[in-house]
Amino acid sequence: MPSLPEIGSGLPEVALRTAIVYLFLVVAIRVSGKREVGQLSVLELIVVLVISDAVQNSMVGDNTSIWGGIVAVVVLLGLDFILREISRRSKQARKALEGEPRLLVRDGRLLKRAVQEEGLEVDDIMTAIRAHGLARIEDVRMAVLETDGSISVIGRSNGDDPEKATPEPPRRTASGA
Repeated sequence: MPSLPEIGSGLPEVALRTAIVYLFLVVAIRVSGKREVGQLSVLELIVVLVISDAVQNSMVGDNTSIWGGIVAVVVLLGLDFILREISRRSKQARKALEGEPRLLVRDGRLLKRAVQEEGLEVDDIMTAIRAHGLARIEDVRMAVLETDGSISVIGRSNGDDPEKATPEPPRRTASGA
């Protein structure tokens, strides 16, 4: 494996190291899929904690000073602000950084390929469906994996399913019959 150039541990190098690690993590997490922080499984949470510990040394190197930590925090916050601004101003950048919503259920039918490609389980979708007050996939007109990792669910109305439609009451004619 090719060796990477050695980057020192002075404050400018801490800023550079931090920027490299941050940008790498943005890409890596973006590629790994959409999940809302509140929806992390125990295993995913452990991965996030271990990643944070693993990259800490790569950001500050041998610099364990308060200034080294402050520089790393300022760079992280600055890059986060910059990427959010770029994302806010550019639809293409937002799509690249955040992705696009993905349809998971359409008209009571689970889109298995989409679920699989997003790394979700049917249980994840059923949990979202129940959270929206519905009992079955067949009760869903549309379920969408949003860019923030949450799942939006729109239920089917009676008119969406001919078998469940309630008949309209008879109309009265002008003669009152």
